[in-house]
Amino acid sequence: MISKKYLLIIIISGEKSMHFTKCAVLAWDFYKWNSRWADRVQMFGMFLAIYGNICYNVVSLTAARHYYNAERKIVTMIYTTEVQHMCPVAKGAYHGPAPIPEEGKWVQAKEISDISGFTHGIGWCAPQQGACKLTLNVKNGIIEEALVETIGCSGMTHSAAMASEILIGKTILEALNTDLVCDAINTAMRELFLQIVYGRTQSAFSEDGLAVGASLEDLGKGLRSQVGTMFGTREKGPRYLEMAEGYCSRLALNKDDEIIGYEFISLGKMMDAVKKGVDANEALKNATGHYGQWDNAAKYIDPRHE
Repeated sequence: MISKKYLLIIIISGEKSMHFTKCAVLAWDFYKWNSRWADRVQMFGMFLAIYGNICYNVVSLTAARHYYNAERKIVTMIYTTEVQHMCPVAKGAYHGPAPIPEEGKWVQAKEISDISGFTHGIGWCAPQQGACKLTLNVKNGIIEEALVETIGCSGMTHSAAMASEILIGKTILEALNTDLVCDAINTAMRELFLQIVYGRTQSAFSEDGLAVGASLEDLGKGLRSQVGTMFGTREKGPRYLEMAEGYCSRLALNKDDEIIGYEFISLGKMMDAVKKGVDANEALKNATGHYGQWDNAAKYIDPRHE
């Protein structure tokens, strides 16, 4: 641990010359570790000689300045010979960083702990085989909530499972530099980080932000991701497989074989009923709904088998 005297010598000497600074550091080290008075007297004489530039060539051409970092640890800054010989020029006014909107307030963010917000980010893997939608709720720089949704790649679901454990409790800087298993999730984290630190969050103008758990509102009843799955060919036309409402079980066609509606099954609603003891067939019937001109159809088809 460097004493206050040590730092005081550096600060005072810094106003004079880099060489004197270096000598002051060396002198105090010698003084501190040598208890004999004879050595101390000899050291003091050497100190005066160096200060008078008699021993100019003995001093290193690389100067060091010491200061405390954010963790109150001594940090040494090394300067080149060219910088040592430059004359000091005063810095102009410092007004701090431009404020960004965070949860209904304008904040001059200087540290990770200054960052708060709720937002989404989209990422993709290198072959673009799959994609990830990542939702984070950050409070004072810490990720308090994470929702990871993936599509297109079976392996990504397991990656998302691990990422949901990895992300929570980390700072957004830690999360940015953490392997989130899947490249699509890593990319989503990068895009989301940029949104948050630049003040482009969903909760930028929401006073006190959004409560932890707000991401579940994106999932809706039954807590299932909003996924749309459609398929079509030039020869056979389109097929609706999955809509926001749920699993598409049948399509309604008019006399010209055009789609005019569909039947869907809300799997989340159905499973909730089954877990409560409702008969599976009855739960399926209650969770089935229709959209469009269902009753006016000329015929109905199963999009997966017809």
